[in-house]
Amino acid sequence: MKALVTGGAGYIGSVVAATLLDEGHSVSVVDDLSSGHRDSVPDGATFHELSVGDAAGVSKVLDGASFDVCLHFAGLILAGESMVTPEPFFTNNVGETFTLLRELVEHDVGKFVFSSSATVYGEPLYTPIDEEHRTQTVNPYGESKLIVEQALGWLSRLGRLRFAALRYFNAAGAVGGRPERHQPESHLIPLALAAAAGDGPALQLYGDDYATPDGTCIRDYIHIGDLATAHVLAIDALDDEDAFICNLGSATGSSNAEVIRAVQEITGLEVPVHVAARRPGDVAILVAANDKARNVLGWSLGRSTLDQIVTDAWAAYRAGASARP
Repeated sequence: MKALVTGGAGYIGSVVAATLLDEGHSVSVVDDLSSGHRDSVPDGATFHELSVGDAAGVSKVLDGASFDVCLHFAGLILAGESMVTPEPFFTNNVGETFTLLRELVEHDVGKFVFSSSATVYGEPLYTPIDEEHRTQTVNPYGESKLIVEQALGWLSRLGRLRFAALRYFNAAGAVGGRPERHQPESHLIPLALAAAAGDGPALQLYGDDYATPDGTCIRDYIHIGDLATAHVLAIDALDDEDAFICNLGSATGSSNAEVIRAVQEITGLEVPVHVAARRPGDVAILVAANDKARNVLGWSLGRSTLDQIVTDAWAAYRAGASARP
């Protein structure tokens, strides 16, 4: 199988690209390196430094390549930032994705696996959240993902391509020495590790007055390795399904306070914490129902306990620290 991975120099895209290569598939990566890292692109992948919004460039990559599938990870991810400057999120996550989709359709790439988000659900009416839950976004980032999902629905109904939209909850952990390296970093576990190691400031805990048992937000953390496996299974599932949407989560919630405690126990270090005001657009609880992914993909979780996630993230963090001058 020949796979095109956009955003394959990023955290999730690089792990999925490596997983595909490990299973014997041919992989080409497209990434403009605006937020990705060249050294994250796995050995064996063909790399194109290119924006997915560059129609001529994407067309050149696709010409004569006969790709079977495109897995699309390129995009902006900071939900809080989208509440301040929404314009880049619609330009990048929507506009540039539409440019990519047009080229894929014109070059007869029949399958598309989309990196979507649980933020499309907004403030949940119930938990765990299944795919039948209404979508009602609370920030432009989530809206940008939902717009693309809706466009994919039309493309599928009109017979233009098959698609899987995978709604991530909180991807975390590490595989193959690839830790989270967002710039700026916004995810709780790497920020807590850096604070514990003394490599960053005190951890900002945004709100401790939510309607949860300990007052801090509850999130569903899924190991990046389990997430990557789901993408490979989704490609195969599109042989039998024209289109589907699946949650990717562990079906277990961990509060911010519980994550901090896990980091302290596993590292043996104190995490300095500063309680700050709530961030606009944050919801109290996001936990997945993952029955559909298990049934449609034949997916099972192997590493998505909080302790395993933090253990693997800490090992990759220390390996990265030892490699720095």
